[in-house]
Amino acid sequence: IARGCGYVGPSGRVLRKGFYKALVEAKGYKLPSSSSSGGGGTRGRQAEFKTRVHGNGNLLIGHAYTRRLGLEPGQEFRIELRQDSRSIWLLPMNNEELKVVEVGSEPDQDTNKDPS
Repeated sequence: IARGCGYVGPSGRVLRKGFYKALVEAKGYKLPSSSSSGGGGTRGRQAEFKTRVHGNGNLLIGHAYTRRLGLEPGQEFRIELRQDSRSIWLLPMNNEELKVVEVGSEPDQDTNKDPS
């Protein structure tokens, strides 16, 4: 039914979410808006700023955080453990400064942080 009503993406995939949303709204139910801009899009998953130690002892830092720091594949860092603050510092091996986007700021408002 969704395909027959035109709910098909450019690759030919049936757009079920859009179809079901339109069907529910056509029945007279008002759905809560997930976007304040009115564009209908969603922002997707957001970084939670928390992680946990895996069963094998590894600590994973996700892509959202490495992207926010401007890290590129292949960059090397020295890991420094700060016992007083129980924090982990990444110190670039080639004396580069890390580019950090402050929490709550716009992505284009980068600030340089000196890890020392």
